[in-house]
Amino acid sequence: MSYTNGLDNPELYFQAKLYNGNGGTQSITLDGTENMQPDWVWCKGRNFADNHISFDSVRGATKVFKPNLDNAETTVAATLTSFDSDGFSLGSDGEINQNNKTFVAWNWKKTATAGFDIVSFTGNATARTISHSLSAVPKWYLVKNRSAGSTSWRTYHTSIGATKFMALEHDYAEASASSVFNNTEPTSSVFSVGTDTGANGNGNSLICYLFSEIKGYSKFGSYTGNANADAPFIFTGFRPAWFMFKDTESTTSWIIKDNKRLGYNGIVPHLQANTNDAENTDGWSEVDFLSNGIKLRNADNSMNKSGSKFIYMAFAESPFVNSKGVPNNAK
Repeated sequence: MSYTNGLDNPELYFQAKLYNGNGGTQSITLDGTENMQPDWVWCKGRNFADNHISFDSVRGATKVFKPNLDNAETTVAATLTSFDSDGFSLGSDGEINQNNKTFVAWNWKKTATAGFDIVSFTGNATARTISHSLSAVPKWYLVKNRSAGSTSWRTYHTSIGATKFMALEHDYAEASASSVFNNTEPTSSVFSVGTDTGANGNGNSLICYLFSEIKGYSKFGSYTGNANADAPFIFTGFRPAWFMFKDTESTTSWIIKDNKRLGYNGIVPHLQANTNDAENTDGWSEVDFLSNGIKLRNADNSMNKSGSKFIYMAFAESPFVNSKGVPNNAK
């Protein structure tokens, strides 16, 4: 099996960044060896309870979404004020820059090279297809209604298919509804939406974040829990930088790990995409980020329930072997 991949430097397309709030204004510079201007920035306070908050370059700076809520988009001038050549700039808003608080920001670059597209469209409440620019079949995407409140983050994942959906802001198990993705799998040029307000509300503005799988950089799949301390290993073909997983069959949270919050293996700290909770450091969610994948280290039901199907999304810190045949190292 070949592990080589042309995407030798994933830091050009994804980086996690830790920063401290100052309650005023500040520019956050990413830590990678090369500059990366992000197109999707998702931030969360670590040592206090407050909402997740995210921005993208298609909607523009100051346009706020809160991934743990079903709220419509709002404009808050003192939040993220610009997408910069190697990071982003902040205003004084407490959810993103509270003084003496710690934060993490997850940053993605929009490009077909890295398998990421952001599509803005107007809903018409009629089943239809919408074009994307990935030139590959998306494996994970999220649709959010910008205009209408109380509309879920409609979440597609290749491992559950287009007959089902999940809601990022809830701990719910998967649900079936043809009105969301029209029971139609995406293609290399389009994705489908049905009549559902959250996915295609009539006259509403909507946004969709789409990811295809790029060898050595991103992986979207599933694993089956075994309720054993010797928990499953997930082969990715790269050393991970970001990992989110969710039990599709039970009421459990979306758990997010990254390579910065601890910085070495035995990674315990996690945040929950569907809650405003502070960072959790309980040992039940321990994982190792290895040179070619992820090793789960606990029997807890929230990450390893016996027989349950868990979906996951992972992005790379470095490929297992780069295009010159040079391997990376585990932490």
